[in-house]
Amino acid sequence: MSLDKIKIALQYVMPKHGISRLVGKFAAAEAGWLTTKAIKWFIKAYDINMSEAKLQHAEDFNTFNDFFTRELADGARPIDMTPNTICYPVDGAISQQGEIVDGQLIQAKGFNYSLTSLLGGDEATAAPFQGGKFSCIYLAPKDYHRIHMPMAATLREMIYVPGELFSVNPLTANNVPDLFARNERVVTIFDTAHGQLAMVLVGATIVASIETTWAGTITPPAGKDIFRWTYPATGVDAVHFEKGDEMGRFKLGSTVISTFSPNMVEFNANAGPKTVTRLGEHYADIVTSAVASSD
Repeated sequence: MSLDKIKIALQYVMPKHGISRLVGKFAAAEAGWLTTKAIKWFIKAYDINMSEAKLQHAEDFNTFNDFFTRELADGARPIDMTPNTICYPVDGAISQQGEIVDGQLIQAKGFNYSLTSLLGGDEATAAPFQGGKFSCIYLAPKDYHRIHMPMAATLREMIYVPGELFSVNPLTANNVPDLFARNERVVTIFDTAHGQLAMVLVGATIVASIETTWAGTITPPAGKDIFRWTYPATGVDAVHFEKGDEMGRFKLGSTVISTFSPNMVEFNANAGPKTVTRLGEHYADIVTSAVASSD
């Protein structure tokens, strides 16, 4: 058996949730010199460019989570504000992107997965995106791990979907069927002036938690139930974002999948699988006229 097959087989039998939660406890702990040593090792092992960060030294962070979700220095990621464009929401690399065909998204060669399953199993939630487009971006350990809005939008719904915690690296994506529709995830649905946008924050092995800016830590909750929260479109309780605003963060790395309504966007023609993405740079062009989402 090849080494790659052994790595995949181990993921099926290892206690992924237990390991991830244990790592999460250390990552959240103020462990003094031990935390500093772990951060220094991580910076060296993954060749992290700390000159881009607001705080640039291992000793500046009280916990590993503080380091991993470090804020960038002002101006490190300028947001492309060209009218009728959207920007990349994260640093990372495109895994797959393209059309949503017959309710299916491409995971890897030979592997598709269900849009409805990805978004929590409700056909009504998935309906606005059927026939639209999707883009999947993988965040490596070295990447900036805050997630920002690719366009102006108002939050409609948030869904927590329990599931597995397989790794989401390219090896696993190429070998584990329905990976993104079986892993734990947080689904966020937004209304925009051009259609609906979904951003799915996918958990993975040793991802200690996923946070959003409006609700704090969403994972890990207790139990195996799907949870749904709805938000008003207007008024003081509406949750509105401008292009480039922070919307969430991963405590240890994972994947963001964006889906768009039909005839809403055209992706950058020069981008595709393995293209490196940088927050704020040109992601796609808006092709619809400005018509507010409704239902």
